[in-house]
Amino acid sequence: MKILRKITVAASALTLMASLAHADSTVRFWYHFDNADNPMNELVAEFEKQNPGIKVEAENIPWNSYYDNLYTAIIGGNAPDAAMVKMFAQPRLVEMGALEPIGARIDAWDGKAGLEDNLLNLTRAADGETYYLPVQYVVLYLYHRQDMLDELGLKVPATCDEFRDVAKALTRDTNGDGSPDVYGFGFRGGKGGHDHWASLTLSHEGVSLENGLTSEAGIAGTQYVVDLFRKDGVFPPSAPNDGFQEILGAFKAGKTAMTIHHIGSANGIVEVLGDKVSAAPVPECGGGRWTSFGDESTAVLSSASDKDAAWKWISFLSSPVNNARFNEATGQLPVVKSDAESWSLHPQRFVKATVDSLPFAHLLPNVSQTSDFVNTVWPVNMQRALTGEITAKEMNEKIAELYAK
Repeated sequence: MKILRKITVAASALTLMASLAHADSTVRFWYHFDNADNPMNELVAEFEKQNPGIKVEAENIPWNSYYDNLYTAIIGGNAPDAAMVKMFAQPRLVEMGALEPIGARIDAWDGKAGLEDNLLNLTRAADGETYYLPVQYVVLYLYHRQDMLDELGLKVPATCDEFRDVAKALTRDTNGDGSPDVYGFGFRGGKGGHDHWASLTLSHEGVSLENGLTSEAGIAGTQYVVDLFRKDGVFPPSAPNDGFQEILGAFKAGKTAMTIHHIGSANGIVEVLGDKVSAAPVPECGGGRWTSFGDESTAVLSSASDKDAAWKWISFLSSPVNNARFNEATGQLPVVKSDAESWSLHPQRFVKATVDSLPFAHLLPNVSQTSDFVNTVWPVNMQRALTGEITAKEMNEKIAELYAK
């Protein structure tokens, strides 16, 4: 009897010790906010109030060295328990065995149904596992001068055929000097403009960067873009070299009537144009729609000392109200439907255009070739195609060649 009592006491002591260890858990969390005046301290305090015994050590790591620091910490055995992560880093983190699968936790989580549609599909890994929980995002859409459309009795273009007609009508000589001073569309032919081209080309059925680019549909998509410039004249003459600042400046100045970007530009544009500007999803071209998805998620690291506590923290950040507060510091959109509906940091018409675009949002292939595509292969060959140095077919063949390596 005494032996049994001793065993019972010992077991109770072990149970108590285990519960105390769990109750005293610390979650080390890495994030990157450019804005030093951010709400992280308040979010941590609220979480710790709701979860007594779990402490969060949140460290703001400079963006320029964020992933170098993260990879080094993982290799050195000093990784955080949870961290903000982007999709481009996922293949390497999976290869390193650094991520904890959280699909089962998300399925059992009350907050899953409240997330915006398609986000979990977009952030699922190539191996079929879910390692990321979305925390913020942007999607590219079509900015348009509603006042110019109204003046000419035009509707927002919903298809590529309508887009061409509307862009041609919006390209005008308003000062009578014999040359257009307003162009229908501000096309970004310099680095970063692949998203403009992709919306008008990769939307075609059976066409992607890895397949179908040299098909009839793929070539037709690029030819459409080239024709808008060389035949229809709806891009400014500077389009082959224009970058982000040029397309944004031209749109604000009234030199272009439409362009493509995301909600990060909305407030600056509205400050200049007010209610004259609105937004809509990119047009349907070749049987489909394609737009670019900008991602940010959180993840639990496989080395986390208390994975349950780490999950509680990241799911807290993607829960109603908390997620809105988190995104007040970033200018991106909350991933929670209810937070998006009450979002006030951007005019609701731009929030709607973003949410409406999510069902056909895509990421570029998460392979090494994509870096070369973005930085050299696309801008060099797009500029050559726009200036007539090469054909649309030759441009697509160059891109297909890259992804065939």
